[in-house]
Amino acid sequence: MLPKKTMAMVQTGPRQLERRDLPIPPISADSAILRIEACGICGSDHEQYEGALNTPYPVVPGHEPLGIIAAIGDVAAKRWRVDVGDRVCVETMLSCHCCNTCLGGHYHLCDRRQIYSYIPLTVAPGIWGAYSQYMYLAPNAIVHRIDKSLPPEIAVMFNPLGAGFRWAVELPGTSAGDTVMILGPGQRGLASVVAARHAGAGTIIVTGLASDAKKLAVARELGADYTIDVDNEDPRERVREITAGRGVDVVVDVTSYATQPVRGALDYVRRGGTIVLAGVKGFTMQDGKRRQKTVPDFVSDMVVWKEITIKGAIGVLSSGYRKAIDLIESRKIPLALMHTHDFALEEADLAIRTLAGQVDGERSIHSCLIPPS
Repeated sequence: MLPKKTMAMVQTGPRQLERRDLPIPPISADSAILRIEACGICGSDHEQYEGALNTPYPVVPGHEPLGIIAAIGDVAAKRWRVDVGDRVCVETMLSCHCCNTCLGGHYHLCDRRQIYSYIPLTVAPGIWGAYSQYMYLAPNAIVHRIDKSLPPEIAVMFNPLGAGFRWAVELPGTSAGDTVMILGPGQRGLASVVAARHAGAGTIIVTGLASDAKKLAVARELGADYTIDVDNEDPRERVREITAGRGVDVVVDVTSYATQPVRGALDYVRRGGTIVLAGVKGFTMQDGKRRQKTVPDFVSDMVVWKEITIKGAIGVLSSGYRKAIDLIESRKIPLALMHTHDFALEEADLAIRTLAGQVDGERSIHSCLIPPS
């Protein structure tokens, strides 16, 4: 039987999270309530926490939910093919599923889309994020069943690993034997290593900073053939050496805030190759005003001369999530190497700051919140 209220962490402003008890709504025939087992934490959680995303307040954050169906209407159970007691992964996007964009297979770009964790409490029923014990599943949600015997901290990796499959495999069309270069060894960079290796990439190169030494070591354990410390090595020269001057087939930029990797990608990629830009660069202050960052020295003629394909990447589609879930359930990959921290729900502030590298002595790769049961 459902409790009447759920404990949730509510963001009331930049860097302000507070515990609240929120009402759990009755369900309709086409909705459900999810008991959260784990909520993954990623870079956009930090951006939301800092107020960089212009999120409306108050709001329950958390867009990587893993949990157990606690209550479900008959229509929703039939549509999603799940029932009470099933464990599911929940997709981030809430789209209309009926416009031309959605029907064309690009539902993540729907003009009317909403995103879990960015819908404020003022929109009923309020519990739209996974920084909570319980969460509302709307009729237009997309859920995927996943093995209940998996540890929750591993099962919740469906989101970053799904991004790896979409960004490093689906979007660039990575195929057997390709050389893939991944800029940034964070959780989505490492997920891209796993996905590219699973897709049959011939050579995988990962770049990082000197401070990323442990992450680069994990990249090698997960399948990277080469890692480059850009603070102490010339990545252009190393790519020339590794590829015998040809360049790489695919470059995937998952670095956050840094713009230099975008410029560097033009040098690393081969003629006719593909660059996928998935790392958000954010804003900078100019003349007292906040402006989006641009890429210095971006030579557009190089795109022409080399006939480079450049693709942007935002979000994950069901195909990527399904590939991720299948691989997680196979238990063939030591994904535990990526997971570094579990936090109690009430430690959400600490979890975000740890991921952002703001806690002395702590270096996080993948972490998650575990609500009280």
